[in-house]
Amino acid sequence: MREMPQVEGVTHRFVEANGVRFHVAEAGPADGTPVLFLHGFPQHWYAWRHVVALLPGHHRLVMPDFRGFGWSEAPERGYDTDTRVDDVLALMTALGLDRPLLVGHEWGAWVGFMACLRAPERFDRFLALGMIHPWPEHRRLIRHAWRMWYTILWEYPMLGGAVLRHWPAFTRYILRKGVTDAGVWERAELDEFTESVRPRERAHAGHALHWQYVLRDIPRLVRGSYRTLRLTVPTTLLFGASDFAMSPDALAGGERHATDLEVRVVPGGHYLADERPDLVAGMIGLLSTASAGVEEPIG
Repeated sequence: MREMPQVEGVTHRFVEANGVRFHVAEAGPADGTPVLFLHGFPQHWYAWRHVVALLPGHHRLVMPDFRGFGWSEAPERGYDTDTRVDDVLALMTALGLDRPLLVGHEWGAWVGFMACLRAPERFDRFLALGMIHPWPEHRRLIRHAWRMWYTILWEYPMLGGAVLRHWPAFTRYILRKGVTDAGVWERAELDEFTESVRPRERAHAGHALHWQYVLRDIPRLVRGSYRTLRLTVPTTLLFGASDFAMSPDALAGGERHATDLEVRVVPGGHYLADERPDLVAGMIGLLSTASAGVEEPIG
């Protein structure tokens, strides 16, 4: 097993939930204001390293690795969105997380949307980073579909796993392309995320995650299956103005399907927690104080 990167103040443990052994990184007091982080691809809990350092100590920060990623168990199956939502809800129960502020990036944000739609009573607020909501207008979605060209190399059977295992330069290229200034990455950080998806079972998880989205979620989007669902968890969507994977233009229309949905386009690219942790931490602070009935500006 690979050596765990270290972040000051972060502890680690393993928790059984939904039949899987999950690795969970944590920081802050056990009785603090709970914040649950869900990472994107090709990352794991370490994606939140800069954000953790900027949050005040009264937060309980919980950063699990999804099944198949980081140091969590990597079973053969279970990478579809429905099962990943099951994982999150079961893990929250195992950890005793009551109505946390949910923060998700990319695929983690997509799972976050689905978790809030399925079990809104389990969450206080939701902060989504770099991901479209479930109600994009078809013409806008089609207009920007070309931006996701790179996922083809990770999606398809046999090809996806092979690319992740044997072509690490491509994974590194996507990470660098996902920020407006590649200088924000340290070499060790790029190495960490790139190498984390190279072992056979991890590469399979990365491929399966993308393939299941193609098989299940995209048809649901095309059919408009989510239009009967209403998002009642107060949600803020933080989106980088220079996000290479999707344009802010695709975000219109979600407010018709949500009680409280705010879209904020901010300077930065796709990996906002890595490039602009100040904005992410500031928004978490703002949402935390809003929940407590206190208004304060983003720090």
